[in-house]
Parts: sequence; structure tokens; C-alpha cells
Amino acid sequence: MKYDIKDANLAKKGALRIEWAREYMPVLKLIEERFKKERPFKGMTISGCLHVTTETAVLAITLKKGGANVFLCASNPLSTQDDVAASLVKDHKISVFAKKGENRSTYYAHISAVLSRKPNITIDDGADLVSTIHTKQRDLLKDIIGGTEETTTGIIRLRNLERSGKLLYPIIAVNDADTKHLFDNRYGTGQSTVDGIIRATNRLLAGSHLVVCGYGWCGRGVAMRARGMGANVTVCEVEPLRALEAVMDGYRVAPIKDASRYADIFVTATGDISVLDKAHFKFMKDGVILANTGHFNVEININALKKMSTKVRKIRDYVEEYTLRSGKRVNVLADGRLVNLAAAEGHPAHVMDMSFANQALASMYLTENKGKLKRKVYGVPQDIDREIARLKLKSMGVKINSLTNEQEKYLRSWEAGT
Repeated sequence: MKYDIKDANLAKKGALRIEWAREYMPVLKLIEERFKKERPFKGMTISGCLHVTTETAVLAITLKKGGANVFLCASNPLSTQDDVAASLVKDHKISVFAKKGENRSTYYAHISAVLSRKPNITIDDGADLVSTIHTKQRDLLKDIIGGTEETTTGIIRLRNLERSGKLLYPIIAVNDADTKHLFDNRYGTGQSTVDGIIRATNRLLAGSHLVVCGYGWCGRGVAMRARGMGANVTVCEVEPLRALEAVMDGYRVAPIKDASRYADIFVTATGDISVLDKAHFKFMKDGVILANTGHFNVEININALKKMSTKVRKIRDYVEEYTLRSGKRVNVLADGRLVNLAAAEGHPAHVMDMSFANQALASMYLTENKGKLKRKVYGVPQDIDREIARLKLKSMGVKINSLTNEQEKYLRSWEAGT
């Protein structure tokens, strides 16, 4: 079995952490029991490019229990939990190619490694697997049934690929499932981003001025959790409707340039490039903290910041201090990468339970519909989304009402009026 991890001796610690996460992923546990009986992926190869965390480990084990040969690499150079990677290799015989802190060349070498196994299904978090196949390894297409995509940024890339007429196999947009983005992006990102900032800086949020750039589901979550800890939250947006929503939710809304003059902490959550740029750095307060919770490390223009600086030093783990020519200091967390995964542990298992349940069932849906799907981006079927919600409620001991026959008939009719 081939693999490339940091240290196999970390497996014991990783196994305990995976066990802990699994206890809080009851929906995926039920799916695992089903997969062991049905073996939907028997003889198939699944290559995943995901954050190698405890929750991802539970997904990988679930897919293997369903008969798949699973190969896993990291979707972010700083998100790998090395002890988890070690346990997957040693205890579960799953090939992992991931090391925390790997450089760019190693990152893409690991992508090539999982693709060399000729996958039938790809599971992506950011679309790097799909883009590599489309640009460099089209010979793999003959074996591929379809793929799934986990995150907003990846869906944006894939929908652009589809619009250009260049998408070469069907993809299920797991991120667009209600049981994914409404919970993972809002509650998961909200909590874990604040967790990452606090772990990296030990700063008190209460009374601070925290600016969230982008008011999508991730930005909403960060703003909500930061306000809950006493921060004065400002939202920066380019979309009028989202900006209006932020105002109606009680947040201050302002352009980034204006917010730069008073912000203590910036958090980018847009999925776009150079959100924080040269035009903003020069107005920022001494000691300002910049963090990113968007998928790629492009939202903070670090190259521009370097050119404006006379000195750069690592002042804490995951904190680099840039001293500008004016003498002001700008602190960047986790090299501008996902702060919740680089400086903390990512989303809690509770929310990843639903996200990865979607991944598992969407992968099975691909096998059941082999050859029937067009080369386009599909949403998660509504019956899968609702079943995951039902199972999650059941695991939480929450009961809900059911419609009566009369109510169902009324909702299907048009004749009844006032």
C-alpha cells in the first residue's frame, strides 16, 4: 500500500481522535451500517481531495465499508491532521497522501498520486481534482462515473466550467444541499473560525471591532458567533441584497476602506481575490489581525503586503507580523489560509455529520445512475437532503409533526379559497 504521511507513529493518538469524532456523527454511522450490508462501491475506486481531519476520516472509513478502494489527499496544505492521516493508513489500510505544512509542489504531487489510482468517483473540496483531470489527465475520464463537490468555491469553479461547455463528467454539488450549507457553512464555519482566531491570537473578542468581508452563509456564521462573544461587528459586501440583509440583522455595514480605519480584526469570507489589498493595508490600525475563512489563500493580498513591509517575522504559531514602512504592524493568521483548519480543528463533528452524509449518499446516487447523468452540475436530490435531516433530528431526540391526509390534499389542490 502506497502512502505519504508525516509519521506513522502518530496513529494511536489519531485513532482516539477519530473515535471521538465518530461518536458525534450518528447519521454517518447509520449510513455505514447500511453500506456494510449493501456494498454499493464494491470493486470501485474513490479518490478524495479533502481536508484530512477526524471527520473526513469517518467518511473515508464509511466509504471503505461500502466496498470502495479509498485514496485521500489534502485539499489545503495546512489543514491535515497528521495523527489522523497516520491512523487511516495504519489502522484502516486507507492510502493517504497528506502532510500538514506541505509545499505547493508536494500538494500537487499528492493530487497526482490519488489520481494515479484511476478513480471511478472523485470527491472534491475546492475542485482541484476536477481541474487537474480536465487540464492534465483527461485519460482518466473513461473510468469516471461522476464526482461530488463539498464547498462553495469549488461549486463556483465547476459551474463556470459547465457554462463554458467544458465540464467532462457529472458533478453533484453537495455544498448546495440544505443540510450542508445551512449548517456546515453557517454554524460550522462560524464557530470554528472564531475558535481558530482565538487559538492563534488569544485575543479577547468582547469589545473589539471585528469586520466580516462577505455576508454569504459563512460570513453570516462568523458575524453571528463574533457578536455572540461581544464583538462589535461590521459587514462589508458588494451585493446590495446581502448588505441590506446585514443591516436588517443589526450589523454595521461599511466599505472595507472605511472599516480599515477602526477594525481590530478582519475576517474574509468571499471566495474572491485581493479582498484586502494595498489600498486597505495603509489605513489599518497598528496591530490589526487579518484572517481568512474562504477556501483559497487569495483573499488577503499577501504579496502586496510584503512589498509594503520592511520586516516580517513569525511572532506566534500561525501569526506573521508585517511591519510597514510607517511602523504600523499587520498580523496575518495562517499564511492567509483557512484559519479554522490551520489554527484550529475545523468544523465540529456534529455539522460534518450532515455534510459527509451527503457526500456518502451522493456518491451512491452516482453509482445507481451510472451512464444516465449528463455532463453538468447537479444538486443533491431532495429526498437525500430530507432523509439526512430526518436522521439528524432522530439522533437528537427531536420529534416533529406529520401532515394529515386532509392537509396533504389541501396543499395539492387549487380549488379551495377563503
